[in-house]
Amino acid sequence: MALRAAVLRHLRVPVQFSALARRECHATQCSVEFLRLFSSHDDRSTKEEVTERVLSVIKRHQKVDPSKVSPNVHFQKDLGLDSLDTVEIVMALEEEFKLEIPDNEADKIASCDLAIEYVYNHPMAS
Repeated sequence: MALRAAVLRHLRVPVQFSALARRECHATQCSVEFLRLFSSHDDRSTKEEVTERVLSVIKRHQKVDPSKVSPNVHFQKDLGLDSLDTVEIVMALEEEFKLEIPDNEADKIASCDLAIEYVYNHPMAS
């Protein structure tokens, strides 16, 4: 099952729309090619995997004492990080999970549990 999920995480399958969809679609509204790419529904990471990877990213930050990192620590209150450090952690999370976190959402991520929840609930996190 894990091998299947790993393969499907990187596999994209082309699917053509049905003939009925083509008849309903006008040339001015739709492109000539009816191709949709999607992946399997079970390729999401489990919450435990996301938690482990988020904590790993935070532990690798140069100003963080890895022994203090747990799922419920606050970046500023518990780890003594400033706002620039928080931005660097968010950027590292974007790189780790291959996603883009908008600034208004990044400003809300101030603790490990908020980072875990955001990444776990993000549809494009890999």
